[in-house]
Amino acid sequence: MSTKPTTTDLDWTDLDQRAVDTVRVLAMDSVQKVGNGHPGTAMSLAPAAYLLFQKLMRHDPSDADWTGRDRFVLSPGHTSLTLYIQLYLSGYGLELDDLKSFRTWGSKTPGHPEHGHTRGVETTTGPLGQGIANAVGMAMAARYERGLFDPDAAAGASPFDHTIWAIVSDGDVEEGISAEASSLAGHQKLGNIVAIYDDNHISIEGDTETALSEDVLKRYEAYGWHVQRVEQSANGDFDVKALYKALKAAQAETERPSIIGARTIIAWPAPNAQNTGAAHGAALGDEEVAATKKVLGFDPEQTFQVEDEVFAHAREVVDRGRDAHAAWNKRFEEWRAANPKRAAEFDRIDAAELPDGWEKALPSFPAGKAVATRKASGEVLKALGGVVPELWGGSADLAGSNNTTIDASSSFLPAGNPLPEASPYGRTVHWGIREHAMGSTMNGIALHGNTRIYGGTFLVFSDYMRPAVRLAALMHLPVTYVWTHDSIGLGEDGPTHQPVEHMAALRAIPGLNMVRPADANETAIAWREIMRRHNAKPAPHGLALTRQNVPTYEANDDAAKGGYTLFEAEGGRPQVILIGTGSEVQLAVEAREALQADGIPTRVVSMPSVEWFEEQDQAYRDGVLLPDVKARVAVEAGVGLTWHRFVGDAGRIVSLEHFGASADYKVLYREFGLTSEAVTAAARESLAAAGR
Repeated sequence: MSTKPTTTDLDWTDLDQRAVDTVRVLAMDSVQKVGNGHPGTAMSLAPAAYLLFQKLMRHDPSDADWTGRDRFVLSPGHTSLTLYIQLYLSGYGLELDDLKSFRTWGSKTPGHPEHGHTRGVETTTGPLGQGIANAVGMAMAARYERGLFDPDAAAGASPFDHTIWAIVSDGDVEEGISAEASSLAGHQKLGNIVAIYDDNHISIEGDTETALSEDVLKRYEAYGWHVQRVEQSANGDFDVKALYKALKAAQAETERPSIIGARTIIAWPAPNAQNTGAAHGAALGDEEVAATKKVLGFDPEQTFQVEDEVFAHAREVVDRGRDAHAAWNKRFEEWRAANPKRAAEFDRIDAAELPDGWEKALPSFPAGKAVATRKASGEVLKALGGVVPELWGGSADLAGSNNTTIDASSSFLPAGNPLPEASPYGRTVHWGIREHAMGSTMNGIALHGNTRIYGGTFLVFSDYMRPAVRLAALMHLPVTYVWTHDSIGLGEDGPTHQPVEHMAALRAIPGLNMVRPADANETAIAWREIMRRHNAKPAPHGLALTRQNVPTYEANDDAAKGGYTLFEAEGGRPQVILIGTGSEVQLAVEAREALQADGIPTRVVSMPSVEWFEEQDQAYRDGVLLPDVKARVAVEAGVGLTWHRFVGDAGRIVSLEHFGASADYKVLYREFGLTSEAVTAAARESLAAAGR
């Protein structure tokens, strides 16, 4: 087989073409063996993916987490074989047997790529549009990282300069999340993103003309992207030479994100299945697989055929990756020598360690003063900002309400933005009214590494973020959501803005830790615990914070355990336990006073985080919620679904099982029965039910 280049501008040999065709065969065989999957796009995208992994990306298969690597995001996760086969050929640890076990129990090759499950997978993709939004977040993180460590280097001269490569599909560009994220990327002038738009005109329901008719590239041009179109070759396949030139031109464009539209034929070159909706999500069938192998010059009687010379040729990327890594290390060491303070900061941040004495910067709040927890959170963020430079974030156009401005004099905006506080390396992110993109880009920022990200909006608008929040939990990403206006306590804006079911719904997401502090001191302790958990117990955290002022109690470090005794029973062992969370803790405290006055020893438990509490050992939990005390009341201004398991059969729940209304928050609490009197009455009912 010839090893001479077949094009003049690209080192593309017959072996490269054979490797691409091998990818197509492996895609067909993998799906055929398991009997389900998505072969067509993996077949048509084979040249593009191979070009990236073999000819363009800076990556080292022997070190998948190398800081200086480019990132690759496969946004249409259903074509996971596009990525898996490149990881196999490139030497990331996947073997042929892993492709043979595609989509089966315990395999390294699940139906959609899963970060942390398969080495070399940068993000979990599947829900369409999430991947391109993750890529935008990675590009944002890369710029902020550069600002931390090497802000004065010329473009392309820093060891922290790298490219975020992505493949997106028709389905991705149809999902609204991609519009939000792509608009943001254009506004931010993220010149480190290069996306290939696989314009194959096919979705599950057939031709995309059933649902999509706009000129996608003109839309991206309007967003501010650098746009190119690559036409097909005469035989219907990718024009590899033209795609390579377009990708190089896109990589050279550093002032705008880039997208390259490529009209492809799904399942090319299958004689009968190409350009059909069926090829999107079903095995091609034995006859069609055999016919396609004949077209490609493969033995139709063999399966998973990988010729030794093709395999050896593809694996040469391992040596090229090591060489690229070594060259980068040289530049990195030169940077270290020239920037010893920044190098020490890099080592600390890369190790996910916090600065010495950072906790001393945290504010404390005097008991007795009424403070909104959103305001307390804002004070904590400003304090942390002064000592933790890798912490950054902002809001979806609600910073003044969320109190999420970490530094009012430093906005994360591209050069040339007219705002006087604008800086490409600024601390405060303006996501605009794009909650979903905020959530998904935060995931990309966390995945990129070397920073700590938070983002804020109203709790009710977590609905717009939920797909991204779920994926953050699935990937165990240490992102922090500052969700304010956490109940009907926001008052006059009415039921559209008053979260009722949201706490219960968010607590239902496995791996998401919700924290609803009772007061300013619990808020500070919550932030401290979230910062500590970033590396030790990585997970997304949602802070649910009040608009209205709430009483401040003495600080108790046990708040970091999720639940603790805020006020102990007086006059004997507790007869009843009142469990409160957030702004309703004060109702439990007031009810305790009434019950104690009637000679009923009453304990108040503040439970800012159900998830943190359930992490504690049984002895601790039993010490807070005494098992022999059956009379219990939980109070929260929302759906009471969370609390049944804590109060038991004799317990009672004071909750809100309907939507809110527009009025002053004090009126709403009174009219909807969220009062200390209601808690007191519920306690008496529970005592009677418990036989006390």
